[in-house]
Amino acid sequence: MLVLGRISNDPARHYGQLKPLLDYVVPRMAEVGIREGQILMANDVPMMQSYLRRGRVDWVTETTAAGMLLAVRSGAELLLLSERGGRSHYASIIYTRRDSGIRTLSDMRGQSIAFQNRASTSAYIVPAGMLLDAGLTLELLASTHDQPAADAVGYLFARSDANVAYWVEKGLVAAGSVSDIDWQRMQSAHGSEHTQLQELLRSEPFPRGVEMIRAGISPAVRERLRAILLAASDDDEGRAALAAYFGTTGFRAADAQDTAALVRMRERVLRVKATLE
Repeated sequence: MLVLGRISNDPARHYGQLKPLLDYVVPRMAEVGIREGQILMANDVPMMQSYLRRGRVDWVTETTAAGMLLAVRSGAELLLLSERGGRSHYASIIYTRRDSGIRTLSDMRGQSIAFQNRASTSAYIVPAGMLLDAGLTLELLASTHDQPAADAVGYLFARSDANVAYWVEKGLVAAGSVSDIDWQRMQSAHGSEHTQLQELLRSEPFPRGVEMIRAGISPAVRERLRAILLAASDDDEGRAALAAYFGTTGFRAADAQDTAALVRMRERVLRVKATLE
């Protein structure tokens, strides 16, 4: 049995995105003893790390931050990087209104920022880490009417990129966060509607998604799975399965630069979790 896992707050939708690739992979793993596939969802990182430690999940697809957290807490190992929509890397952007008077992160003291949600790498973990790296103190606010201390930055979760942009545009918060991919999409889709927004700071690029494998899995199973995933974009059936798999266009092995970026991500997610949660 090969068990594919995912941290999910919408299991029904995610099952439909995972199943085609699992069905593609399993028949091609008969030579290493795999005959069946199963999907197992977890509602948060602690549950998934428990599944991995107990050997209940073999392979997990996750955001980079969640993947690095699973590596630290369960011993899961990187298998491959995921390429989605033709891109294997992206960056985080902190943005403000043009008339906000905010020109540097230091100007954020006494102001507030909207993140998307606690599970977001690009719209929470990385921008929160950037603020902490700048020596700023972050305070969780109860609502957009709440105010941080004069020497701190208040933060809230808006749940979606659209809500973040709306809050910034309406002056409910001073700044927002988004991936560079969604920033470009937002600018292109809405044109003049968002011309009042400006980029304040952009992070270094980091891997967009990771495929993790549990510690202790058979090396033969690991290497066969790796080979199948790397070759999946070479045939029509594989490309169709990948398209269903969160818009994946392929997988790639991590190089030295990727490995360094993952080390930085691991340090960043641990700092954000320890400081803010």
